[in-house]
Amino acid sequence: MTSDAAKIRLLMELRSQGIADTKVLEAIERVPRERFVAEPFRAQAYDNIALPIAQGQTISQPYVVAFMTEALRLGPRMKVLEIGTGSGYQTAVLARLARRVYTIERYRSLLCGAEARFAELRLTNIVTRLGDGARGWPEVAPFERILVTAAAERLPLPLVEQLNLDGILVVPVGPSGEQEVLRVTRRAAGIDTERLLPVRFVPLVAGVADEA
Repeated sequence: MTSDAAKIRLLMELRSQGIADTKVLEAIERVPRERFVAEPFRAQAYDNIALPIAQGQTISQPYVVAFMTEALRLGPRMKVLEIGTGSGYQTAVLARLARRVYTIERYRSLLCGAEARFAELRLTNIVTRLGDGARGWPEVAPFERILVTAAAERLPLPLVEQLNLDGILVVPVGPSGEQEVLRVTRRAAGIDTERLLPVRFVPLVAGVADEA
């Protein structure tokens, strides 16, 4: 199967699984997932599965990427913070939908690889940072939207505090085997929390990684 045919099959599968936002589907269509997966897994780039990348991390299942992106309710003028750049695939999808994406990664090697892919794809509205994602990016807060691509044990309040009023945080929360995606909206009177989807993510780890 050619990559175009595999991509069409994937898009049809995402629609059948309930992804209805046409702009999200268009973003998935426009981002070449094969550029973000390791060479041994290129043939599976458009399979609806998570795949391993370096440093024991993963590139998320396309359905989960689409679901979490749709849950953000993104607008084209929004400033978005992403925690966990990884391969850069989710970042690239966000960059097709938002005005600017700020993304933080704790592994320098992953960040360098993602930055190279962004340059190749001429995605110029992405700002990267090597750092502790659990702390967010207070210097450029507030954000309209925040997406976390690793599972926090509990709701990360420093990130909630970096949302503007009516801003949305989408984050997997819970211990291994009991994680679920939450959508948290910051209101004047507090926060609204919705439970959306059971998931399996690598854990959100504080600090910058010490790589060999």
